[in-house]
Amino acid sequence: MPPSQTPAESPAGTPERHMAAAIDLRQLVRDVPDFPKPGILFRDLTPLMRDPAGWQEVIRQLSAVCERLQPDLIVGIESRGFIVGTALATAVRLGFVPVRKPGKLPGAVTGVDYALEYGSDRLEIHSDALSDGARVLVVDDLLATGGTAAACAELVAAAGGQLCGFSFVAELAALQGRRRLPQDQPVQSLIIYG
Repeated sequence: MPPSQTPAESPAGTPERHMAAAIDLRQLVRDVPDFPKPGILFRDLTPLMRDPAGWQEVIRQLSAVCERLQPDLIVGIESRGFIVGTALATAVRLGFVPVRKPGKLPGAVTGVDYALEYGSDRLEIHSDALSDGARVLVVDDLLATGGTAAACAELVAAAGGQLCGFSFVAELAALQGRRRLPQDQPVQSLIIYG
């Protein structure tokens, strides 16, 4: 059965004139109860990624964000941000820069440590990746508590880049991750769960 159809909207919420209808992306996300532990409802984006028309719609909407924000580079957060980020960078003909966990990048890196609910973690980027002051759009598959995305914003600044916004395929709004992100930066999520 084909996914349900809804009128296409741009990231700003205005109807797109070039498409009569768009795929309802939410219908292509699978809810997995009690994963990875009891009480958690996991939003699995892999069925959306597997659906060619659905994935094309994701990239079309994210490309519209790029058109509005005019980044020089796309930065993707390990690991699913690599999937979203490289597809988007290819579509809009921009370079892609990975932000990785410690010890994964060769050569000189710039890193930032950040707090988790229990403990801490670290993100790293090549030290020369943003040294020219490039405008950067940070992308990832999901915005949850916002800690990793906020740390990525700090890392972009430390590496010499200029953050121009964030874009996510999905957002768990109840976790209030947007509050942890720089308030002067636009945040665009294609699917928002209340």
